[in-house]
Amino acid sequence: MHPSIHARHASEKPAIVMAASGRTLSYGELDARSNQGARLFRREGLGHGDVIAMLIENRPEYFELAWAAQRAGLYYVCISTQLTPAEVEYIVKDSGAKLLIVSPDQRIAAALPALLPDVSLFALGKGGEGYRSWDDEADAELASQVPDERGGTDMLYSSGTTGRPKGIKPPLPDDPSIAAPTSLTDVADRLGFGSESVYLTPAPLYHAAPLRWSMLVHRLGGTVVVMEKFDAEAALRAIERHRVTHSQWVPTHFIRILKLPADVRARFDLSSLRLAIHAAAPCPVPVKQAMIDWWGPILLEYYAGTESNGMTMISSAEWLARPGSVGRAVVGALRICNEAGELLPPREEGTVYFEGGSRFAYHNDSAKTEEATNAHGWTTIGDVGWVDEDGYLYLTDRKSFMIISGGVNIYPQEIENLLAVHPKVSDVAVIGAPHSEMGEAVVAVVQPQDQTDATPAFAAELTEWLRPQLSGVKMPRRIDFTTELPRHPTGKLYKRLIRDKYWGNS
Repeated sequence: MHPSIHARHASEKPAIVMAASGRTLSYGELDARSNQGARLFRREGLGHGDVIAMLIENRPEYFELAWAAQRAGLYYVCISTQLTPAEVEYIVKDSGAKLLIVSPDQRIAAALPALLPDVSLFALGKGGEGYRSWDDEADAELASQVPDERGGTDMLYSSGTTGRPKGIKPPLPDDPSIAAPTSLTDVADRLGFGSESVYLTPAPLYHAAPLRWSMLVHRLGGTVVVMEKFDAEAALRAIERHRVTHSQWVPTHFIRILKLPADVRARFDLSSLRLAIHAAAPCPVPVKQAMIDWWGPILLEYYAGTESNGMTMISSAEWLARPGSVGRAVVGALRICNEAGELLPPREEGTVYFEGGSRFAYHNDSAKTEEATNAHGWTTIGDVGWVDEDGYLYLTDRKSFMIISGGVNIYPQEIENLLAVHPKVSDVAVIGAPHSEMGEAVVAVVQPQDQTDATPAFAAELTEWLRPQLSGVKMPRRIDFTTELPRHPTGKLYKRLIRDKYWGNS
């Protein structure tokens, strides 16, 4: 299916509703605008397999442009609005994008023309210095489909939490039809998505999961409710106001919602919600248990990466029997391997690989692609974990975040999960800092709910609170405080930035 098909039969149905402003785009409008965009891409000389990039916050135009590129057979690169001009320059040049579209709200837009002299630059709205007006030029195009339609796809970059972002450029779909199924189609069918779905996306659309699941809902003819920016209370209000049936979250969202006062949480009618999907990072067990206690057994967790090399999934019922698991494989076959790439038995910890999933390559980085593939042809995105005898996966952490202290491997996720549920902790990151004797020392960097708690006394309180729950080697040697952690809006932590400060690389 494809939104163009729904435009023919339900042109007035809302395809997109902005949660705060209420701004709505119908299927008919989405189809017309994406056709005009595709024609403008053609007029700019872009053909099948070419690349465009977008630097835009959450707004309806995001989908107009994504669907325009998709039906023109292009790759569309979605760039984080949190990046610096130099970081945007790197992604645009590395991806080979010939055209960049920015929104008028982007504070860094003025710096880009000088950095990207060979790229066609457009801005939504009236344009500006160095930018042509996308709206004016797209409005001048016909709203009928381009004669050489072909299915395109996204080319997304990793969040860059451990270094420079990596571009994942899949081959264009084998089936050139713009309505060809995607890898999520079968999954969505099993989960009850359909034309009556009202799907809430609280995260930025430049991230893989919000973008891909939202576009999947458009393929099925449902309505996507987009939060301009996440706010815990506003998310609950959006569920009630729009009678949301399906939604997608990350653990950070759950933690912030749970820390709302009880009377605020009880204020909203959430009875329409049938499925709450979550991913992006392992969810602390007490947090997920609290969400199931509140929302009921409607949580569904999956584990996958932007690389789409495999996927696991677990229902609430399964999770309640196996707390902490992220499920069994639904795309590809799970393989846990040692450092030599050889298969490990159940309950032994190693690198998580998938066999038989989609192949992927890191754009312009054959070494990283080769590093992600073992001798069996299985692929990994660098996570560590183990499986039980029934094939359920338990994630430990990312390999690159591992702390080696006195020769002992320590994964920060376990410590972070404990501290995150402390009632006076807003956010936390655990890293390894240099230590003359141990090599690395475990350091917890805590963002308190109340900054007046950023005291040695509170650090001691947290230490005593942790002590019964952690072995001695995992206990933080230091607890430092910060006003805010550098967290990606999707919930991922820029741990590299924190670690660099301790290692003198900032």
